[in-house]
Amino acid sequence: MGKVIAIANQKGGVGKTTTAINLSTSLALNKQKVLIIDIDPQGNATNGFGIEQNNLEKTIYEALIDKIQLEDTILPTEIDNLELVPSNINLVGAEIELVNLDGREKILKNKLEMIKNNFDFIIIDCPPSLGLLTVNALTASDSVIIPVQCEYYALEGLSKLLNTIHMVRKSLNSKLTVEGVLLTMFDSRLRLSNQVAQEVWNLFGDKAFKTVINRNVRLSEAPSHGKPIALYDPTSIGCRNYLELSKELLKRNNIET
Repeated sequence: MGKVIAIANQKGGVGKTTTAINLSTSLALNKQKVLIIDIDPQGNATNGFGIEQNNLEKTIYEALIDKIQLEDTILPTEIDNLELVPSNINLVGAEIELVNLDGREKILKNKLEMIKNNFDFIIIDCPPSLGLLTVNALTASDSVIIPVQCEYYALEGLSKLLNTIHMVRKSLNSKLTVEGVLLTMFDSRLRLSNQVAQEVWNLFGDKAFKTVINRNVRLSEAPSHGKPIALYDPTSIGCRNYLELSKELLKRNNIET
C-alpha cells in the first residue's frame, strides 16, 4: 500500500511546491511509482509539470466536490513512474463548498483508499493555509514533510502547524506522524542559514532531514519552464539535493535503492 505524505507549511515561499515536484520526480527516478496531488488552488505544481490549468475538465476540485473518482483526474507527466492529479483556480471555492458536506475532513482520504495500492508514494502539495483543504490532506496522509526556509522568522508560525497536526492526530487520523523537517534555501556562506539549520537540528533531532536544499538559481527557474529540475538541469546542485533527499526518505522507510 502506498505511503501518503503531505508537504505542508502555512507560510508561503518556503519551498513546498518545489519540494513536492522534485521529491516526487526523484522518487520516480529511484524506481518508485509515484502520484503527486496538487491540492493548492494556485495550481503551481500543475504548472510545474507544464500542464495548462485552464483547459482541464477534471481536477482535484471535481473529485472533492462533484464526486467523480480520483483516478479519473490522473494525468501522465514527462517522468516515467510519475503521475499527477492537477488543480486549478476552481479549487478556491472548495473550502466553502466542503463546509456543508458530511465527513468533510475525510473526503480526500476516502477517495484515496480506492487507488492507494497502485502507488508506492503519494505526495500531496498543500496550500499555504491551515484550512479545510490542508486538513483533508493531513487526514488522508501517513506523514508530513515540513519545509522550513533558512531565513529570518523561519520557525514563526510552526507551532500553529504542529498544533494542527496534533489536532488532526487526536480527532481524525491517529496514525499521522511528522516524516521530517526539511531545510530549504540554505546558503552555507551565510551565518543566518547556519544558525537556522542548527536551531532546527537542535529542536527536531532525528525528525530533521540531514539533506538540505541549497539556494539554487536553476531550481527557481525550472517551474517557469514547466519542468522538474531533473529535466531542466540534471547537473544542478538543486537536482542533486532532491535526489539525496529521496534516498534519505527511502532509507527512513527501509526501502533499498
